[in-house]
Order: sequence, then structure tokens, then C-alpha cells
Amino acid sequence: MAKTGFFHHIGTFLLFIGTVLLVITTISSPIVDHIAIMNVKLANGTNTHDTHVTMGTFGYCLLDAADGRDYCTGKHIGYNPASFLENIYDTDFNGAQVNTSKGLTRVMVLHPVACALAFIAFLSAASSGICGALVGAITASVAFIITVVVMATDFVLFGIIKSHVNDDGSGARAQFSTGMWTLVAAMACLFLGTIVVFFTCCSSRMHRQNHTSTKHAETGYANGTTVTKRHFWQRSSRRTRY
Repeated sequence: MAKTGFFHHIGTFLLFIGTVLLVITTISSPIVDHIAIMNVKLANGTNTHDTHVTMGTFGYCLLDAADGRDYCTGKHIGYNPASFLENIYDTDFNGAQVNTSKGLTRVMVLHPVACALAFIAFLSAASSGICGALVGAITASVAFIITVVVMATDFVLFGIIKSHVNDDGSGARAQFSTGMWTLVAAMACLFLGTIVVFFTCCSSRMHRQNHTSTKHAETGYANGTTVTKRHFWQRSSRRTRY
């Protein structure tokens, strides 16, 4: 990949950056309590602290509670963010909001899946050879599709929470946080990285084929031989004479 090596390295680097960004989203609350996909600031703040709910891939945390301590759930697939918010302050979600948000949290298990595939794509693209680049491009495209699916799911899930909290009149405020924006950035990096790696793979293959054809032609001229294509009637008449 001599002529396309620089661009291939750029594509590989984009896949690496996408992997790192997906790691950040995956280790959000409760793994790292201050990294959230959705951050809800409650209306019971004081001069010394504000109470926050950070919601992540595998659970949520209540930070700076009334007693000044932090509380986090265990790490598990799927949780009920609407029900939790109903329990900690005066708000009421309807049944559809509760069930939809609870069901969609299970889809967030695709965060680590996309992260693992992006890492495999990075390793494949970083290896030498056209085959490695092709495998990397294909794997990266799968990681990109999964990232798009889970990103859309996250926006719907936390969009339900955000809309309700900001409109319930309690004074609480909800907003998308770090984990959401790293997910969006990862999607963009995977998209660009996939295109660049695939393009450099195809370009390198075409260059190699052209180089091989030229080399064969030069070898023929060096030996003083030329290959002339015979028409079918010429081949037929030659067989007749013998």
C-alpha cells in the first residue's frame, strides 16, 4: 500500500479513535459515576451541592444525595430510569413512557458490542496486507451499523426522559451528557474510517494488478518475444494443414 499508505493510516487512526469513544460510552454510570449518557439535575440543590442522577449503559447513580453521599446501582443489562425518577422526586411518568424507556435500556448492551467490533476492525486494518484491510473495512462497517442503531435507540430512550423531566414543572433539568456525544462522535469516526480503509484497500489492489501486468509485459519484451492473439479462423486453418 505504498501510494495509499498515508490515507490508510488515517483510516486506521479513525477506527482507533472510534473505539476509544465507544469505550467512554460503555463505561458510563455506574462503572464511572460521573460519566453519563443522560444527566438529570434535581431541584433540591443547596448552596453546597446539587443532586444529580447520571444514567449510563449498565445502570445509574445518584450523586450528592441529601446526606452528601453517592449511590449507584449494580451493573446489569436493562434498568427502569422512569420508575427511579418517580421514586426520588415528585413526578409521574405514564405507563407507555415507563415501559418504553425500560425496554430500550436493554438495547444499550450494543455499546460494548460495537466497541469490540471497532477494536477488531482497528487491529485488522493496522495489520499489513490487502486482506487485513478488507476484513477491517467489513468489520468496521458492521460496527458502524450497530452504532447507528444503538445511537438512535439512546436518543429515543433518553429523549422520553428529557422531555418529561424538563416539562413536569418540578424545576429538575435533564440533558444529554458526555456518553451521548462520544457515541455520536464514534459513529462519525467509524463512518469515515470505513470509507477510507475500504478505498485504500481497493486502490492498493488495483495498483498491484497494474504493476503485475506491467511487469509481465516488460519480461516478455526483454526476452525478445511477443504474444500475438490468433483469430479463430487462423487456428482452424492451422489444424487443417497438419
